Amino acid sequence: MGDRSSMGARPPKALIQPRGLSRVDAAIYIGISPTTFDQLVKDGRMPPPKRINSRTVWDVRRLDEAFEAPPSDDYEDRDPFESVTL
Repeated sequence: MGDRSSMGARPPKALIQPRGLSRVDAAIYIGISPTTFDQLVKDGRMPPPKRINSRTVWDVRRLDEAFEAPPSDDYEDRDPFESVTL
């Protein structure tokens, strides 16, 4: 008998990168709170979810596209730390 690796054993779950993310995981992936993520989805700055049976998931590729879209203001020209108060 062969070992499991030669028989098509599945990789450990930690190595699987899901393409569809839950609402909370999608918000974490983008680096914002779920509430802010909801607002961005509502106003169209983040993509809408997909329904897969009873699950609602966000496509990582569409999240990446939305995140890489041009900014809505001149944020890239500003000092990212100018609004930080210590």
